[in-house]
Amino acid sequence: MIIIGLTGSIGMGKSTTAEMFKAEGCPVFDADATVHQLYAKGGKAVPIIKSVFPDAVINGAVDRGILRKHMRADPLQLKVLESFIHPLVGEVRSQFFNTYKHADIVVLDIPLLFETGMDKFIQHIVVVTAPADVQRKRVLAREGMTAELFESLLARQTPDAIKRKRAHTLIFTHKGLENAREQVQTLLVKLTAN
Repeated sequence: MIIIGLTGSIGMGKSTTAEMFKAEGCPVFDADATVHQLYAKGGKAVPIIKSVFPDAVINGAVDRGILRKHMRADPLQLKVLESFIHPLVGEVRSQFFNTYKHADIVVLDIPLLFETGMDKFIQHIVVVTAPADVQRKRVLAREGMTAELFESLLARQTPDAIKRKRAHTLIFTHKGLENAREQVQTLLVKLTAN
């Protein structure tokens, strides 16, 4: 089994690229979607978050906006949050590997691949990237996004230039969907040919 680690900074097109890998038949583990499930009503993270940030749980689910305010007010709280969220995400990831243990290639879609140290467990790192001006335009077009929030999110992520240096493959997303899809297909042909 070849494990592809798919990452990229906010607004680079990583989620769209993950869908392209899925369309090519690769099982994809989505770390962000897993966190959303953990935060949803009945999710495993809800009672833990309620005990630390009681006001961040509304109608049995985590309100990410309120949680973000706590993180911005006291950045050390992020370490606390990560200390119990990452193991829960790890449990779901283990189930994913168990489900797809016979797959030739699996993709781990992890926005914070380098920040969490998960890159150490990956055979092939794919970084999704685009020019900084394209990234900024995409992110600021999102509902509720501000320049300040964008900058704070970027500050938590490994810079794109460093990610690019650590990648085995770069997928460029500023030349259109078909171009990106061709890059994904070319990579999969190359990996399965070895």
